[in-house]
Amino acid sequence: MFKRINDKFQTWLSNYRVARTARAVSKLSTPDPKLAPVVFFNASARLGYLSQNAAFSLLAAWGLRLAGVPIVHFVCNRGMSRCVLGTVPDDPTRPPPCAACVAQSNRLYAKADVHWFSYAPNESLKSAITNLDLSALQMFEHDELPLGELVLPSLRWALRRHHLNDDEATRFFYWQFILSAYNVSRQFEKFIEDHRPQAVVLFNGIMYPEAVARHLSLKHGLRAITHEVGLLPFSAFFTDGQATAYPMNIPAGFTLDQDQNRQLDEYLSQRFHGDFSMAGIHFWPKMQDLDQDFLYKAALFKKMVPVFTNVIFDTSQVHANRLFSDMFAWLDEVLKLIRGNPDILFVIRAHPDEHRPGTRKQSRESVAQWVKKNSADQLPNVIFVDSTDYLSSYALIERAHFVLVYNSSIGLEASIMGKPVLCAGAARYTQYPTVFYPGSRENYIHQTEEFLKAESIDVPDQMVKEARRVLYFQLFHTALPFDPLLYPHSRMGYVLLKRFGVDELSTSKSPAIRAIYDGVINRKPFLV
Repeated sequence: MFKRINDKFQTWLSNYRVARTARAVSKLSTPDPKLAPVVFFNASARLGYLSQNAAFSLLAAWGLRLAGVPIVHFVCNRGMSRCVLGTVPDDPTRPPPCAACVAQSNRLYAKADVHWFSYAPNESLKSAITNLDLSALQMFEHDELPLGELVLPSLRWALRRHHLNDDEATRFFYWQFILSAYNVSRQFEKFIEDHRPQAVVLFNGIMYPEAVARHLSLKHGLRAITHEVGLLPFSAFFTDGQATAYPMNIPAGFTLDQDQNRQLDEYLSQRFHGDFSMAGIHFWPKMQDLDQDFLYKAALFKKMVPVFTNVIFDTSQVHANRLFSDMFAWLDEVLKLIRGNPDILFVIRAHPDEHRPGTRKQSRESVAQWVKKNSADQLPNVIFVDSTDYLSSYALIERAHFVLVYNSSIGLEASIMGKPVLCAGAARYTQYPTVFYPGSRENYIHQTEEFLKAESIDVPDQMVKEARRVLYFQLFHTALPFDPLLYPHSRMGYVLLKRFGVDELSTSKSPAIRAIYDGVINRKPFLV
């Protein structure tokens, strides 16, 4: 009862602060007539509440307006038959909660220049796709738009799986996503032709509405800027590339001084104790050390190799699958190595976000299922640590002979800890020589076999230094700080606006707004 009352009060308070700030921004902003407008489009980050990415988009737009930049919001008004967040995997007949979403949009974009788009069914397109099977849908193109490819990551995310079932429900969602994506494309293309913006700012760039907008923006020679959550709490990452790939251009001469090394060590100390959150989610209510039973079993083997997995439907997987077709194809190869090395203990660690508590974001194709299907946990040289087990990953790394990862951030931290890290998927840190990342699947398997045979593995000092340099740059230069303006909602993953004066959104007061202004208008890197 108290939680429900508190939730309603927090939501009312946030709505009040949004409305007050929107009025103040409208009163104090004067668009520069010499500047072409900047478009903001964010249809996949929230429904009725304010997520971090929805807040980043809103605050950035307000800050740019105060700096004289003309802003136009491209906003959904029941413009998709099925949207990513409104999809209920077990009930294809349930429509998205458009009323709550549109009401929230009216609140967020009050006193702003808004272009609403609605849904217009296309019967000829519907006829063209309704008899296609899953493989044909994935390859489907229409009007020079690779619609099947553009919506596929969204379908995997919405259905919480990578390998899709070719059944009626999955095909229905695929049809609706394609129809909706095409509707977005037609309306967005006309919109940018009418407004002739200088840039388009998009959430993520992978979810299908924004993916279509990005595709069309690039086609028309427009800058397509995307954003995602940064590594620090309430921080954002903005880029001219794809935010989920986390492209960075670290200056060649950038090195850490004594104070910066101390700052990084303080951050890592918190991480090693489980005191961190990502995208507003605190994954570790507690962190357990290795118990006596674990240590007794580990002592029976010559070496120990932790295997760190990721969430299969996460949008980072779009970029990760370079050496292997997907994470489970990698795990299948790892399983062969496990069977061939009975004297080595392998600890398979499921990602803590695989079964996020209190939400519907739980994987329907999980590492736990893969372990059960392959009876991997029945092998004498395997320990499986499920996502709901709070065993310290760092304790595993400390005792590791080397570390196997797909593309999760633990790989970079393991490298900083001085352990050899063999990475199987492209990660935000494989852009730099921070871990061992072979150039092909064959080379990866060969190098893993060599590591398993080796009595010891040398980690170049330069690799550790590079890992520290990359992590520091990600944390304290690319992560744009919005924490002075936001705090967590009682609903997991959502945020509220703090009480602040509109001057806190100015380029002189907010380092985040300054970086976004410089990035959008002056084409500088989005850095603090």
